[in-house]
Amino acid sequence: MRIYYVGAHSTGKTTMARYTAQQYGLPIITEVARLLLAEKELSIATLRADIQAVNSYQRGVLEKQISEEAGKEHFVSDRSFDNLAYAAMHATVLRQMMKDQNLEKYIETLRSKDVAIFFIRPAASIINNDGVREKVEWDELIRIDALVKFMLEMWGLRYFQISTASMQERIRLVDAVIGLMARKEPDNDS
Repeated sequence: MRIYYVGAHSTGKTTMARYTAQQYGLPIITEVARLLLAEKELSIATLRADIQAVNSYQRGVLEKQISEEAGKEHFVSDRSFDNLAYAAMHATVLRQMMKDQNLEKYIETLRSKDVAIFFIRPAASIINNDGVREKVEWDELIRIDALVKFMLEMWGLRYFQISTASMQERIRLVDAVIGLMARKEPDNDS
């Protein structure tokens, strides 16, 4: 079973990924974008001022996400292909990234029956500073959200939309979906 949380920043993906990992004993793939920022010793200010750094960073995020998942059968991931929405907004390499055969193969893996993608929509009542950006801007959240939705639809990926701000309702939906996925098909031979 592979569980993904996708969507704009500051929507509660990390909280839900942690819950899922703990509740179901799944290893977690933390948001690789933050890891890459730290590894490359980059700041948001640097990325705003240096288009080559942005391009390299966005390519690196997707490559790192794919490599973190490689060979793992069961996990929960705080993100997936979502950085392509950020590449569309801030980089000049989206076209090249979209043509990458590794991305094509990766998207195909997301169509597997053992994958659940939870698309968390922005909710004004829970916007929280993610510790990376100095402030969270609602308009940017909405643009990123729309781009993620576009990609989900464009690629025909099966996803479960979470639009509520209520943590209780989010957990109920996630638990219901994972419960249905975990059910074994009845054996037709008996």
